[in-house]
Amino acid sequence: MRVAKVLFLCIGNAGRSQMAHAFLERLGGHDVRSAGSRAESHVHPEVVEAMAEIGYDISGRTPRQLQPDADAAWADVVVTMGCGDVCPVLPGRSYVDWGLEDPAGQPLERVRELRDEIRDRVAALARELDSARAASA
Repeated sequence: MRVAKVLFLCIGNAGRSQMAHAFLERLGGHDVRSAGSRAESHVHPEVVEAMAEIGYDISGRTPRQLQPDADAAWADVVVTMGCGDVCPVLPGRSYVDWGLEDPAGQPLERVRELRDEIRDRVAALARELDSARAASA
């Protein structure tokens, strides 16, 4: 049974995709990466705080710049997160687009709402991937 390779992609890799990466990583069972089409220098402090509240320490993570060729060759599933035309299309990959607002500069209450929505979407994605893996076994 083969694990899925999931790439979470947003503009800065400093908020949404970092949260999704942490959630899927903790769920386990799949390889996961995140990247940004214009990676920032650090994860947004409000995102670090919101994740720490629920037991996820992402304070040491560094945003990663998307490497289109390498990431396209690696990923089975690409989840874009509200970046529209700024995120490139990686040919031949399965795509999911989650139109989520950027948590940068948002009040902590809103970041918590986004965090919880991302957690729920990641859990649903993991169930889908697990079902597909079980069906192909």
